[in-house]
Amino acid sequence: MKPESIIKHIAENFHGVVPKSSWGETSLFYNPGKALPNGVYFCTIKEKNGENDKSSELDRDGIFRVSIGINKSSYERLFGLKPPRPAKGGIINTGHDFTALNTLMPHPIYGWMNWVQILNPTETAFTEILPLIEEAHGSAVVKFNKKILTSR
Repeated sequence: MKPESIIKHIAENFHGVVPKSSWGETSLFYNPGKALPNGVYFCTIKEKNGENDKSSELDRDGIFRVSIGINKSSYERLFGLKPPRPAKGGIINTGHDFTALNTLMPHPIYGWMNWVQILNPTETAFTEILPLIEEAHGSAVVKFNKKILTSR
C-alpha cells in the first residue's frame, strides 16, 4: 500500500475526517464541517524522520509509518501495560524493533499515550488494523463532541 491510498481510504470511509499535511506527515482529524481549527486527530501517516523522531528510520527509501491512537484497554490487550513516558528525545523501552515493516507495535515515542504504529502495512495488515482505526476515530468523535460543548 501507499500512503496516499491509506489516507484516501480513511477519508472516504470514516465520517468527518479532514486530512492535514505538513512536514512529511499527514494527520487525520475528526472535524466535520471544520467546526474547530483542527478537530481531534486519531491517525497519522508519516513519511520522514522528525528532529526528535528517528527510531523508525523513516528516511529509508519508500518507508512510511501509520500511527493510531487507540484506547488504553486495546493497547494493554495487544502489548500489556503501557510503558512509562520516555525521557525527552528518547523512545519507550518495550524491546520492539521500531524499524520492522508490516508489524503492529507500540509507537516508539507515544506508546505511553496508547499510540501504536505499523510501517508499510500490506493490504492484509491494513485490513487487520482497520478496527483499531475505527476505534481511534470513535474516540476522536467523543473528544470532538466534548470540545464543541465546552466551546459554546
